[in-house]
Amino acid sequence: MSSLLEQEIHSQPEVIAHLLEQETEHIKKIVAQLPAFDYILIAARGSSDHAATYAKYAWATMAGYPIALAAPSLQTLYATPPRMKNALVVGISQSGQSPDIVGVLEEGRRQGRPTIAITNDGNSALAKAADHVVELHAGQERSVAATKTYTAQLAIMMLFAAIWNGDGQRLNELQRMPEIIAQTLKSSGEIAQHAERYRYMNQCIVVGRGYNYSTSFELALKLKELTYVMATAYSSADFRHGPIATIEEGLPTILIMPTGATFADMLELAKDLQKRKAELLIISDAAEALALAQTRFAIPSGIPEWLSPIAAIIPGQLFGLHLTLSKRLEPDTPRGLNKITLTH
Repeated sequence: MSSLLEQEIHSQPEVIAHLLEQETEHIKKIVAQLPAFDYILIAARGSSDHAATYAKYAWATMAGYPIALAAPSLQTLYATPPRMKNALVVGISQSGQSPDIVGVLEEGRRQGRPTIAITNDGNSALAKAADHVVELHAGQERSVAATKTYTAQLAIMMLFAAIWNGDGQRLNELQRMPEIIAQTLKSSGEIAQHAERYRYMNQCIVVGRGYNYSTSFELALKLKELTYVMATAYSSADFRHGPIATIEEGLPTILIMPTGATFADMLELAKDLQKRKAELLIISDAAEALALAQTRFAIPSGIPEWLSPIAAIIPGQLFGLHLTLSKRLEPDTPRGLNKITLTH
């Protein structure tokens, strides 16, 4: 019998299709009702923070809004909330229960700012603290490692980006994502065969840039929480500023490099790492990139770069699942973790 994690990974085409059906018109209404704002302040933790990191790029490139990622401890530990003048305040939390994220939205409301909660629980404390609530419609996620709720959060970020952008073509592109996810999931058996090679891996590097900077952090988190591998995520730009010195022969290095604005930079890095004899695992739709890898994770071609993070994380989720099984670990209940983490 397959694990809950595997079931939830494979449920993502249906989850994203249902979400797009339920929330597209709703988000259009929210956008139409929002008062004027100059920038967006987002509060999130864990995988939700990685979705927020994606929004930092997508909402800026598609809509022109500067994005700030909140430091919730300013409210909860230091009791010195920042001024939120002219901000739209957004909280992202799968459970909607973490007190520090709720605190940021409550402070936003206290300062008279518009607030949006993005959560899988429309009755949560986060939802009650917000002017507008966008639900993930992912159903209960029972495996500790977030998979379908993460891609649902990305889809919500993408919906806002497309609607703020105003070009109907962007929404049409987004409607293709369930089919693209389903196509990517077909590589599960091949990825399972690759996983055995890395059974004794205890550390690795994960690198992405731009829209997929968020993907590098989410993939690294999946490896850490599922397989206990010390996976460290970087932007390719930051990686060159010192951490590249840690590369030694055979060090597994995962590069997330779909075609788009960041591809040339990532390709240059891949060639450099190949010269340094790193073990390259590459997620890409480009044959030129995959040819450099010891282990290839191909994603479908023709995906607009702004949508690529949903497709790019799927091989990462599958690799995390199959490496967990290869290491004879428990995929649904990683040691020392709970499904809901309450931070203050």
